[in-house]
Amino acid sequence: MTQTASAPPATRSPVVPQAATPGLPTSPPVQRQQLGRVAQLFEGTPGKMRAMLILAAVFSVVFGLTAAQGFNQSDGALSRAEANTAQLVRVQAIHTNLVSANADATNSFLVGGLEPPAQRQHFTDAMTTAAKLISEAATAQPADQKALGELNVTLLTYQGLIEQARANNRQGLPLGSQYLKDASATLQNDSLPLLNALVTANQDRVDTEFNGVNLGNIWMLTGGLLCFAILVFALWWLAKRTHRWVNVPVAAAAALVLLTTVIGGASLAGAASSAKDTRKNAYADTLALSQARISAYDAKSNESLTLIARGSGTAFEVAWKAAANNTSDQLRAVGPLAPGLGSAWDNYRGVHVAIRKSDDDGFWDKAVDQAIGSSNGTSNATFKTFDDQSAGKLADFSDQTRAELSDARNGLPPIGWLGLPIGIAAALLAAWGFSQRLEEYR
Repeated sequence: MTQTASAPPATRSPVVPQAATPGLPTSPPVQRQQLGRVAQLFEGTPGKMRAMLILAAVFSVVFGLTAAQGFNQSDGALSRAEANTAQLVRVQAIHTNLVSANADATNSFLVGGLEPPAQRQHFTDAMTTAAKLISEAATAQPADQKALGELNVTLLTYQGLIEQARANNRQGLPLGSQYLKDASATLQNDSLPLLNALVTANQDRVDTEFNGVNLGNIWMLTGGLLCFAILVFALWWLAKRTHRWVNVPVAAAAALVLLTTVIGGASLAGAASSAKDTRKNAYADTLALSQARISAYDAKSNESLTLIARGSGTAFEVAWKAAANNTSDQLRAVGPLAPGLGSAWDNYRGVHVAIRKSDDDGFWDKAVDQAIGSSNGTSNATFKTFDDQSAGKLADFSDQTRAELSDARNGLPPIGWLGLPIGIAAALLAAWGFSQRLEEYR
């Protein structure tokens, strides 16, 4: 009988120790250890000193940034005010040249046949100058480009109608007067509203920049006073903890901040005051006299149109009175700075009254002679006197406005680029002062 071998005993697998359960760390995490070390840096009096050091340094740098921002704000506002004022004067010069050209066209139309060469040349020069100024204005202020482009289109229509009026007038055809009226209507209804909108837009820009000059001082004073208060508090806190009256480096930082704030604030306040005076005087006079000249040329055009209408020009006479009264009002706004202009304008108004009397009494030819003549006492002669005097005075006002704004900018100290270095210097002084006290705890 065969004996069967017995099966070998079963072997047990070695016991493998279980790994630690995820999520149940056996030691504190590294992040908690780091936070603990950071917290230790701010424990006790040394820790509070470190916190005060950081606070003083940060606010010192912030002061430097606000000081730089304040000066950049005021300097930029003055620069933009100067540029926008120049653009406003440029737009009003376009307006003046256009109404001047229209006055030439309507007045020369009364002559009949071939118009006087001088008036024809003056018309051409005025239109050429207006076109040049439109190009300059579009380059100087991109925001005005669309309106200036539309203005160019209306002027093409206007000039086409003027040429039609001249061609018919040279042939003695009555149709010429209708073309002339249509040309003036195009100028009044299509071109001038665009210019008025441009004037309003640029006036708003100038006013915004004049107001923006004051914002620079707000930046400077807010940052300076807040930083100075932090540094004074730091001095008091150090004196209380260390029983020393003054920490010299921190006191020097406070003095630097205070000195910069006082000098910077005074200069910014001076610039704002200068800008305010310019806005109230030279700038306002520039606007008033420019508007006076525009209204004066408008009146001169309507004077001729009243005669061209031959008995049916009541609407043009109403328009003349409105423009003439506006000129007088604007000249009164200029006041004693241009005393002769009021008299020159009154002389022209007196001639116009005489022209209207001659026409109303049935002496149309006499009225026309008074309107188109160039001898003393005629409409053209008295108006030219006003035109020459007002043009010279307007140039003076415009130059004065730009010069005053430029002087205000040049009077600002260079804190725009020194602001941040000053703030960093104050931060380093504060850090130095606190470091001296921290050394005593080591």
